[in-house]
Amino acid sequence: MKKITASIVLFLFLFLTILQPVAAQTYLFQVDQAIVDAYYQEDGSLSILYQYVFSNDPSASPIDYVDIGLPNGTFSISSVSASVDGKTITDISRADPQYLTDGSDGVTLGLGGNAIQPGRTGTVMMRVDGIKNVYFHYNKGDTKGYASVRFSPNYFGSAYVKGTSYVRVSLHLPPNILPEEPQYEPAGSGWPGVAEPATYFDEEGRVTYTWESGNANLSTRYEFAAAFPSNYVPESSISTGVSFDPTWLICSCIALLFVGLTVFAIYAGYKANKKRKMQYLPPKIAIEGHGIRRGLTAVEAAILMEQSMDKILTMVLFGVIKKEAAIVKTKEPLELEVDQAKLAVLQPYEAEFLNAFKQPAGKARQKEMQGVMISLVKEVAEKMKGFSRKETIAYYEDINKRAWAQVQAADTPEIKSQKYDEYMEWTMLDKDYTDRTRDVFGPTPVILPRWWGGFDPVYRSSPASTMPAGNVMKGGGLPSRTTVTLPNLPGSDFAASIANNVQSFAGNLVGDITTFTSGITNKTNPPPPPSTYRSSGGSGRSGGGCACACACAGCACACAGGGR
Repeated sequence: MKKITASIVLFLFLFLTILQPVAAQTYLFQVDQAIVDAYYQEDGSLSILYQYVFSNDPSASPIDYVDIGLPNGTFSISSVSASVDGKTITDISRADPQYLTDGSDGVTLGLGGNAIQPGRTGTVMMRVDGIKNVYFHYNKGDTKGYASVRFSPNYFGSAYVKGTSYVRVSLHLPPNILPEEPQYEPAGSGWPGVAEPATYFDEEGRVTYTWESGNANLSTRYEFAAAFPSNYVPESSISTGVSFDPTWLICSCIALLFVGLTVFAIYAGYKANKKRKMQYLPPKIAIEGHGIRRGLTAVEAAILMEQSMDKILTMVLFGVIKKEAAIVKTKEPLELEVDQAKLAVLQPYEAEFLNAFKQPAGKARQKEMQGVMISLVKEVAEKMKGFSRKETIAYYEDINKRAWAQVQAADTPEIKSQKYDEYMEWTMLDKDYTDRTRDVFGPTPVILPRWWGGFDPVYRSSPASTMPAGNVMKGGGLPSRTTVTLPNLPGSDFAASIANNVQSFAGNLVGDITTFTSGITNKTNPPPPPSTYRSSGGSGRSGGGCACACACAGCACACAGGGR
């Protein structure tokens, strides 16, 4: 009982001290193909080769990091190599345990400038050598003198991976084993493919067992096992496993209880912290006044609703382009060509937005853009003095609904696209704007707005957007776009294009949107004085390796990645 009491004290201490916010994750992707090869070497080590084909969701963030769980921590980072679409990945490190849902050992691959963008597909490959402690004495039936291996491929958090995948898992047994010597275990009942593996010799002449399925779930743990005569690997590399101990079971149950509570508390703390960073309106604006504040622009209404800064900045950009006050020269880095003569007729925040581009791309421009948004938030707060925020939001939500109704009521694609262009700023107030656009237009075409050439340099330079001779410039201003021949896109493609542009625009302009918004919140809605908070230092890390590695013999499972 003293050991149990000590465990309780230890986990209570961890529970109270390791609550720290975790990094925001906005990943959502499908793994079209996962090919996994586990090579069991004659020196008693394991090499694993992973090949993933990711299809990033159009509405998700770029896949900039990939976490891959491994059986244990006996590998060296120098033994890990990786690539994305054939380009070498140089940012390789041990994974933070918070990104591994079923263990504490793995690798994080930083894709850097080769991140897989929303709506794009990319192939990530990784090889790791020298993993030890993966062979166990085989103790099933009457078989004597055998070693066993049990392997679970890396999988991802169910919140981040969607759809089904083609998965192929191959166990390459140590060299020189005769084909009649090894044995395999059928895949478990959860495996969606044939339970019995295909057996063949690989290119190195090794006996290989391969399981494959075109309907696998990459958020599910699958397990595959084989056994062979132990004399093909060093005796010192074979573990005996851990015998059952009731005390261990009791302590494990207590540990799991407190780990579960800790994880819940961390998640709750993370959600609260993230929500706090995104609440940029000052609290006084929520003090109820009376009546509706009419006359706000769509951008100001979006501020009142505390919509995400990436959407609001995109609304401002679309607004100045529609007014022909600017065009996009390049998207990466984002640079604008501004018509200075039209600044005087813009909204103050639009003019300040364009003036921010006088700063060089990077931190200087981000800081300037934060200043623009801080001024805009304060201006909206000033305009809302004496008015009811609740009633005002309901008023502009009704405008949003009526804007969508105007678009839906149009009889032809041409009129529908015209109405959509006319009310675009107000339709963007919809929190589900991308899905709503996809639903409203469906397969019917969306005729691109006349100002779209000012937003998309590629489209502007295409033959379809070429302007007639003699209509290049007017009065030294920006090119006139009134005679452009306009193409169209299916509604779903146009919705995806808008979502991708919001993501890429925000990324190019302000970097991480949470960090950008947090800088605004610190000025417009700062947190209470530090004395009202209790902070705790230190960090905790429980266990080592996968749970199965210490619960049964013959277990060498790869832990789950955290969804990135």
